Amino acid sequence: MGRFGVVRIGVACAGLVALAACQSTETKTAAHATPNAKAAAASAELTRKANAAAAAKVRANELGKIPVIMYHRITDKPGGTDDRTPAQFRTELERLASEKYVPITAAEYVTGKIAIPAGTHPVVLTFDDSSPSQLTLDEMGTPKADTAVGILLDVAKKHPGFRPVATFYVIRDMFGKFSPEERAQVLGWLSQNGFDIGNHTRDHLNLLGKSEKEVTEQIAAGQKLITDLDKKVQVHTLALPYGNQPRDKKWALHGSGNGVRYDYQGVFLAGYTPAPSPFTKEFDPVGIPRIRSMDKKGDCVKFCSTAWLDELNAHPDERFTSDGNVATVAYPKFKAPFVDKNFAAIALPY
Repeated sequence: MGRFGVVRIGVACAGLVALAACQSTETKTAAHATPNAKAAAASAELTRKANAAAAAKVRANELGKIPVIMYHRITDKPGGTDDRTPAQFRTELERLASEKYVPITAAEYVTGKIAIPAGTHPVVLTFDDSSPSQLTLDEMGTPKADTAVGILLDVAKKHPGFRPVATFYVIRDMFGKFSPEERAQVLGWLSQNGFDIGNHTRDHLNLLGKSEKEVTEQIAAGQKLITDLDKKVQVHTLALPYGNQPRDKKWALHGSGNGVRYDYQGVFLAGYTPAPSPFTKEFDPVGIPRIRSMDKKGDCVKFCSTAWLDELNAHPDERFTSDGNVATVAYPKFKAPFVDKNFAAIALPY
């Protein structure tokens, strides 16, 4: 065999030795990785079991119903069935606090960011039409005591854990302010203090039966009204005027008009039941129900806030109860068929 043949064999042998060494190293690495992977899996399973046990202890049901309560004016002289007196509003908030409800915003609800303590229940407080009775600031930028925000802040101060947050669906008549500067002051105060701002269209027109152009232009104009005043405000949701959906429901969720684009994660109606959990198959972002705030009388014997809070209190397993862990969706095992597939990875049945 010539000199060059010997060299070729030597190179080949060297390659085989290197390959064998490499394979040996990989085998050793795999051997070390397997126990580590098993340990990680065992640790994850222990964590899951501990989380499930904690969820079971508080009877967590994050597939349960959530009351989204609709308010309009808070006034000593109600002008209609949508108005509530300051005393009535305070009484309802005190009841919610005593029954372990914790306010969240509409944006938090539709995005599933429900970070409340274990054993408590979310409630969404929404205010339509941006009336001065909902928020009026004094010369020092403090909410007046008899406004909705003033009352909410006072109740929260007396009940630690009762978050003073709500969602305000604004229109052109923005809290009784007319100059851009005054309007920007109010919107800025809300966003800087953890409140949520939603679109209620610019002119509060009934969108029922309107053309796509009319619908999208009204919604886009409402979007522009907000973002022109405060570009930092992110608008996540829309409340339909009178609760009436347009001919194509999706027009309310996504669209554009006069060069302004809107893309929302939720569209709210005006009645008459608690809303589904955002983690269920039942959740429909284009038609989220709300409950009118009212005592049990007339049409409200069954379908307004007092009646529904009574119903949920009488059947506590039907309402949303948090496990206290925003990274999981906890529920009794038999409710598994109702979980939206998008949340399967963080599902925690027990």
